[in-house]
Amino acid sequence: MSESDLQAPDNLQTPHVCEGGNLDCGSGLLLLIRRAVNQMPEGNVLEIHSTEISVREDLPAWCRMTKNPYLGWRQGNDHQKYFVRKGSSSKKTDEYDEHARNYRWQTRIHWNGGMQAKVFCRNHSWTVGQPASFDVKDNAPSAIEYLLGAMGACLAMGFQIHASRRNIHIDELEISLSGQIENIFVFLGAEQSGHSGFREITGRVYVQSDADENALGQIWQETIAASPVVNTLTHRSNINISMTVV
Repeated sequence: MSESDLQAPDNLQTPHVCEGGNLDCGSGLLLLIRRAVNQMPEGNVLEIHSTEISVREDLPAWCRMTKNPYLGWRQGNDHQKYFVRKGSSSKKTDEYDEHARNYRWQTRIHWNGGMQAKVFCRNHSWTVGQPASFDVKDNAPSAIEYLLGAMGACLAMGFQIHASRRNIHIDELEISLSGQIENIFVFLGAEQSGHSGFREITGRVYVQSDADENALGQIWQETIAASPVVNTLTHRSNINISMTVV
C-alpha cells in the first residue's frame, strides 16, 4: 500500500488544525503547514483540512523530506483530513519563512519593435501592446489592461482561497473593473500637468454561492486587504530601475 492510501486511525484527534482550503502544496499550503508545525510541541499531531486532491499524493513526500511522520488521511464531510506528527528532527520553519518573505518576483521584457513588447517569466510569455490605444480591436492588450486584469485575477483567486479556508463553496465568480487615467497626454509627452497613472479604479464582483451574504462580504473585505496587487496600487512602492547601455 502506498503512503497516499494510508488511512488515519478513526480515533486520532488533535487540537492543532490547519485550514488549507483548496490550496495545493505548490501554492502556499506548505507554508501554512510549516508555520503550524513550528508552533506545536514535538510529538504533537497536526490535522490538515484540504479539498485539493493532489495533496494526498504530495504531502507524504514532503513529510519524508522534513522528517515529520505522515499518519494518513480520512474523508471529512466536504474535505479531506490529513494527519502529520511533528518529528524530533523536524526543521524549524524560520528559514522557509524568510525565503518566502524575501522572494523576488522576476520578469524579463523584450521590445519587439513598433508598439509591442514581450514579457517572459518562469515558463510563460505574453505580448503587451501600447498603453495609449483606444481602438475597439488591437493586436495585443495594453499594459493598462494587463494591470486591471492582474488586479481582478488576484482578487478572484484570493476570494476563492479565503472562502475555501472557511469551507464556503463558490459556484460562480466574475469581477468587472474599469479605470480612468489621470492624464494620458503625460505619457505621450504632450502635456506636463498631472500624471499618467490611474485616477480611480471602480468595479463590481458577482458571486454565486449558497453562503450567507454577510459572510461573503467579510471574505471580500479580507480579500481586498490581503491582495498583493491592490496593496501595490494603494501603497507607494520604491521603484529603482537603472539603465545600462550595451
